Amino acid sequence: MRNGRRIKRPLRRPILSSASRNSTALETIFLIGLVIAVFIAFWLYQLVSILVSSSVSGPEPVMSLPGVPSPGGLLQQQQQQQGQVGQSQAVGLRGKIASSLTGGGFKHYLDIALDLASLEPSEALATMEQNDPFQTNYFDNLLLQKETLLKRTLTIDEIKDIFPCPRLDERITLPDARVEQKATDFRDGKDGTFLFFQHLRKAGGTNFCSLAEKNLPQKAQPHYYCMPDMGWSGNKNAGYLHSWSNEEIITRMAKQGFRIAGNEWENFAVSRHFDLPAVFATSFRKPLDRALSQFRFECIEDRGCQIKDVHKWWDRRMDLWNVYTKTFADPPVGARNQFKGSEHSKQRREMMATAIDTLSKFHIVLSMEWLAYAAPQVKSILGFNDVSALTTRVRPHITQAKRDDGQEHNSLGSASIKKASWDPKEYLDAAQYKKMSEDLALDEILTEVARRMFLERLVCEDLGGGVSI
Repeated sequence: MRNGRRIKRPLRRPILSSASRNSTALETIFLIGLVIAVFIAFWLYQLVSILVSSSVSGPEPVMSLPGVPSPGGLLQQQQQQQGQVGQSQAVGLRGKIASSLTGGGFKHYLDIALDLASLEPSEALATMEQNDPFQTNYFDNLLLQKETLLKRTLTIDEIKDIFPCPRLDERITLPDARVEQKATDFRDGKDGTFLFFQHLRKAGGTNFCSLAEKNLPQKAQPHYYCMPDMGWSGNKNAGYLHSWSNEEIITRMAKQGFRIAGNEWENFAVSRHFDLPAVFATSFRKPLDRALSQFRFECIEDRGCQIKDVHKWWDRRMDLWNVYTKTFADPPVGARNQFKGSEHSKQRREMMATAIDTLSKFHIVLSMEWLAYAAPQVKSILGFNDVSALTTRVRPHITQAKRDDGQEHNSLGSASIKKASWDPKEYLDAAQYKKMSEDLALDEILTEVARRMFLERLVCEDLGGGVSI
């Protein structure tokens, strides 16, 4: 105290006050960060819960197939994708430009098919039914629904809404194994060239022969259902081209001026038939539908078969078990003994690999259920202009047993084919349905491969597709 007055000492708390303020700010920031962290953790928990829930909501797959895009994902793919070439760039190349840009998806789908073939038939069928690894059944079901609803076939844009052109690395048709020059030579009418048609019985082959008859000069057509060897054999055999050497086929075809040769009763000779100066085509059908159609055609309608019981007929017709796979793999005699059993898994894989490799080299692979949509491929590859036979039901030997089912003209696409066919699930008892399905398990795999090939070539512009039907 000085002169009777208290001297005020300066306050010494500014540092403490500042520290207090900083502490409050840090606490605020911490609380905000904590809230954000809790929100992020909660969001991640919800996301993981949704993903886990969706992965276990359906029946557990019988077999895991690597890298198979979901059917729903197809609808989200863009029509024009990065790196995809336009139609104007790929005229006449049928995917060769695209093949140079990517390895394609052939190996991916081949591996899936081989894995399926290695399974026991019942497991392979269950896996395909649950996973739909080639996305063909998903498409087929939607196609059938829309055709039935609209009472007409779909436009190409409507088709692409269901099955957009896949990415380059998801295409079974790339790399493109077809030899385009052979198709060009055939379209140009080069001497000696012809159409080699591998006729799978009751799978639209007669329609294809009728198609050729409408577009080739009469003198260029063999007299008996597009099979030239009927005349070569002295009217004894027809559709047995495996029995003729390439040299004999080439010489006789050129001498008679024939431009189509059908091979119906023998396998495709994978070691040499591709050396012929020909463009190659075939047509598939759902295996069990095809088998039942043959039973109906031959036995029920009395065309050389006296057996009316499908059980007895199938037991005697072991030659029809996996007939597609045998046709395109051309295995040694006795291959049917390897269709089942884990000890024969390797042999089934080898047969399937050969069959798919063979099929990939065919210029045209059709599906009987979808013949109404085959016109663009037939026109661009074969140069045929009259494609009316693709929507006209052609039944060989029809006078022997005429059907009045109202399906002489296919105006509904796959819906029309279904209406005219026997439904195996309705006609066969459960045990026979299971037996025949398992006896055709390899053919089921190969058919789905063929159907995907057809779809990709239908919708992808660089493969000649994407044009009006």
